[in-house]
Amino acid sequence: MRLILVGLVVVGFVFNPVLSPAAAWGQTGHRVTAAIAQAHLGSAARAEIADVLGTETLVEASTWPDFMRSDPRPFWKVSSPPWHYVTVPDGKTYAEVGPPPEGDAVTALAKFTEILRDPTTSQADKALALKFTVHIIGDLHQPFHAGNGLDRGATQVKVRFFGRATHLHRVWDSDIIDAQKFSYSELTQILMNKITDDDIQKWQTADPLVWIGEDVALRLGLYPDGNSLKYAYVFQHRDTIYRRLSQAGIRMAYYLNALYDDAN
Repeated sequence: MRLILVGLVVVGFVFNPVLSPAAAWGQTGHRVTAAIAQAHLGSAARAEIADVLGTETLVEASTWPDFMRSDPRPFWKVSSPPWHYVTVPDGKTYAEVGPPPEGDAVTALAKFTEILRDPTTSQADKALALKFTVHIIGDLHQPFHAGNGLDRGATQVKVRFFGRATHLHRVWDSDIIDAQKFSYSELTQILMNKITDDDIQKWQTADPLVWIGEDVALRLGLYPDGNSLKYAYVFQHRDTIYRRLSQAGIRMAYYLNALYDDAN
């Protein structure tokens, strides 16, 4: 792990507190994406992941980068926060604006994928890279993790969710998901029962620019007219959240299957 902690800092990933939003998807959301992915892995990917993570599952790994943000070391407090999101102003594409100097989720995903492909990478570095890869793919399917650059990924949009003070980013991370009172395993099964073979075929892309483009297309329609969010807002948007979780899981599996098939 030390090699990555040093190496990624050296390439210039520096924390910008103005841009950094909250963590994407809550624990339930990230676990759902990973559990869906786990169910769609091929045999090569399953074997390689088991070799890297040992007894740890993708579900456990999926929340680790958020958990580690409480670690006081500079890697977690200074370097890694920008890897959870991208910034794409309204009317622009990611290809047009590109990454900032400190890097972002796209540059981090590319770097960690390169580390996983490198046969000389240490076991500890592979584990860190795989955990971030799983987490970032989940993050890039939460629409407010393609922020517009104006409101810190909607964390500055203060709302009340059924009377409780929160912000719009958290509503999408966890408030709507947790309000349904499903465990991650229950929600995983519900969503997997609805994913069709046609969905899988349509959703299979390993290009993060496609995922980001979908986020940006969704984003503008997610801002509420007022600041009191109740049943009507949940009714309007819950299925969009569920679709993004499902897409993240299918694409995570597709990404990992392609990664490990290429490695063999």
